[in-house]
Amino acid sequence: MKLAKYNPLFSKVKKIKKYAGRNNQGRITVRHQGGGHKQLYRIIDSNLNLQDGIVTSFEYNPNRTALLAKVLYSNIDNTNKSFAYINATKNLKVFDKIQTLSKTHKSFLLRSGDTSILTNFEIGDHINNVEAIPGKGAIYARSAGTYCRVVQQYSPAYIKIKMPSGEEKLISTKSSAVLGEVSNEEHYKKNILKAGRSRWLNKRPRVRGVAMNPVDHPHGGGQGKTKGGRPSVTPNSRPTKGQPTRNKRKVNKCILNKKK
Repeated sequence: MKLAKYNPLFSKVKKIKKYAGRNNQGRITVRHQGGGHKQLYRIIDSNLNLQDGIVTSFEYNPNRTALLAKVLYSNIDNTNKSFAYINATKNLKVFDKIQTLSKTHKSFLLRSGDTSILTNFEIGDHINNVEAIPGKGAIYARSAGTYCRVVQQYSPAYIKIKMPSGEEKLISTKSSAVLGEVSNEEHYKKNILKAGRSRWLNKRPRVRGVAMNPVDHPHGGGQGKTKGGRPSVTPNSRPTKGQPTRNKRKVNKCILNKKK
């Protein structure tokens, strides 16, 4: 995809104030944040209530890993026309026509980039920007190169979806999704190459706990390089390095196979 170099849509951007990981009391609650280049937040439109659209260009998105597609939408009578931003889908091209289906329509042929409710997708389709609750907006498979897979029609009201993590969930058939995979699938191959580029991305240096003093970190101090034979913890002595954060007491019946 060739990216356009002109300025973003004025009506679809807003300023974001950065807090460098501090809360409303000015205390750092998220470490290693600060600085960074100024950015304008691009507003992604949910095209559920819109009609046919034509892709006019692709743009870089500083706030997300996926690329943006600028779409010219028009109503059925072609009287009102407006631009909107959506997450670009893989293999989408300029002047491609994308459509939205908000009703059950099995005989309609969906193409990459089309939005539809889950009932209209076939088994094995790759989908992205999946809603968990109908009408609430997409929350699954939105980052670069990710996608969910339609596994089976579990019941008349639910469809089994396989998440990028390998977890299988039941989602309402009335939830919407976009056919295809998210663009910029080679984003994970990007190298930072220098420390200054991390600072542009609002990332401050990280100091190892074993290199600190005992007063600064639980891993600090000792003779030589050691963390005292204890499990890895944060400066607040909380478990780290992949410890589960999901509450085991809350049982979600829509989760069939939990991620490993």
